[in-house]
Amino acid sequence: MRPPGVLALALPLLGCGMPDTPGPDEAKADGIERASYAVPGAATRVSYLRAGDPGDRRVILVHGTPGSADGWARFLARPPAGVELVAIDRPGFGATTPSNAVPSLAAQAAAIAPLLVEHDGRWPILVGHSLGAPVAAQVALDNPGRVGGLVLLAGSFDPALEHVYAVQRMGEWPGIRSALPRSLRNANVELMALKPQLEALAPRLARLRCRVAVVHGTEDRQVPYANVAFLRTRLAAARLTVRSLKGVNHFLPWNSQEIVEETIASLLAEEPGRC
Repeated sequence: MRPPGVLALALPLLGCGMPDTPGPDEAKADGIERASYAVPGAATRVSYLRAGDPGDRRVILVHGTPGSADGWARFLARPPAGVELVAIDRPGFGATTPSNAVPSLAAQAAAIAPLLVEHDGRWPILVGHSLGAPVAAQVALDNPGRVGGLVLLAGSFDPALEHVYAVQRMGEWPGIRSALPRSLRNANVELMALKPQLEALAPRLARLRCRVAVVHGTEDRQVPYANVAFLRTRLAAARLTVRSLKGVNHFLPWNSQEIVEETIASLLAEEPGRC
């Protein structure tokens, strides 16, 4: 049992994390497979879950912080016809190496790049939740022409909305850090480093000219709804659609699964495009 002080610290560190979500048992359902691959030029091996036909167009699901591929289990349990769903454990989480945090958006994007495979002229769609949303955008910008569209769910993008709190700095004290589970340790490092990462990403967003769908709840306490206004100005060149969910909180993959699936389906139904 953790000391009360450590438990009190752990709760605020769930900033971009998950509520009660599907666990590993649900991710073992029939038709869901686990595999892995080595990232060229990096000491990283990415573990992922997949479902659907591997010969079909790919949709890549990217979790926030903390999180893992298991959080997408309910999506993987019913992949749309003609689609392969792939959910990764991002570097630093789940079964993916390294054991330490990888706060660089560019390094996170490089770990996903091997999954960008074209099928019948159609490139993968990336779906990113929370901190996974800027990771998805980074993938598209670092791999021009190899992403077919983006779905950004409750994404953190505006650097001005990012703050580091005293409790997060306390989380780096050796005695406290060693008492936290790996997922929380690494989530804290990612969140503390996020503002400069977003500052570097922001001016590049104007280069995205593909289909981008933004979904955000108006009552999001983890990632403020004001990020939507920021994206409207920065994604002026993209084919942008925004869906605001009134009264909905941060945890869209679990409380708004049907809306997320509808949004993905809308991108899949369009003519092939590339970011």
